[in-house]
Amino acid sequence: MSRYVTQVRVRWSDLDAFGHVNNARTVTLLEEARVDWLFTDASHHGVERITEGIVVAHLDIDYKRPIGMKLPVTVSMGVTKLGVASFTIDYVLSQAGATAATASTVLVPVDPATFRPRRMDERERTYLGRFLPPAPSRVTAHHG
Repeated sequence: MSRYVTQVRVRWSDLDAFGHVNNARTVTLLEEARVDWLFTDASHHGVERITEGIVVAHLDIDYKRPIGMKLPVTVSMGVTKLGVASFTIDYVLSQAGATAATASTVLVPVDPATFRPRRMDERERTYLGRFLPPAPSRVTAHHG
């Protein structure tokens, strides 16, 4: 499975009184990583339409361990579901090689004029499809 991996720097303003990234700021780290992927990398591959309008329809996050400020956070992202007018990204946030959080978001592309959901075009679906896990191989029993 192809995944997009980027690093996000933790800022002092992300920290709580205990010197760890505040739980709400972890969502900001996800957003920064996603913007790097979908706005920078996708546009390098000729997929600019996705940047015209996209909204988060659902967010799920599991916190595994505190995130500190000294090291950048590595964010690995992949697509787990690719629909006609939405897609789901899964995230693994790690710091110093240890998983700090896992998350998923359902994203919905919208028309920038009406802000109504829209169908993704073939270029968008092809680009995002590269980040889907491989389909399970079919194993057939041979009797003989």
